[in-house]
Amino acid sequence: MAQMIEENLARLGITLPEAPPPAANYLPYIISGNLVFVAGQLPMLDGKLAATGKVGSDITTQEAAGLARICAINLLAQAKAAAGGDLSRVSRVVKLGGFVACTDSFTEQPEVINGASDLMVEVFGEAGQHARFAVGTNVLPRNVPVEIDAIFELKD
Repeated sequence: MAQMIEENLARLGITLPEAPPPAANYLPYIISGNLVFVAGQLPMLDGKLAATGKVGSDITTQEAAGLARICAINLLAQAKAAAGGDLSRVSRVVKLGGFVACTDSFTEQPEVINGASDLMVEVFGEAGQHARFAVGTNVLPRNVPVEIDAIFELKD
């Protein structure tokens, strides 16, 4: 499994960043039993926001899906940190929670969050299939278009 995950990341051209530090008074992840609860991740690249604005006016659905993918990469970085640096300890992606800052008439939240969901399956295969929600909201922290949190299951 470890080799498959690393091969999939390499094939996708993804080098995981260091797990981003929290932006406020919270922990980036909590381990409870075999579950890792990862705090919401923003579309941060090299320590900077990749984009700001609302989907449906400033950002297209396709662009937002790309930002969701960046959030997912940051989720993987946090999961790797929680797993002691070994993503092969992740036995399953349990759930993603996706928030999309969008205009009142925007209804393509699922397509946006697919950017993250698709990456989880590309990296973990069948174990990357998960439950999730994708909701729209009027605004997110730092005026980002997308924020995603996750629950991962670890092997003993």
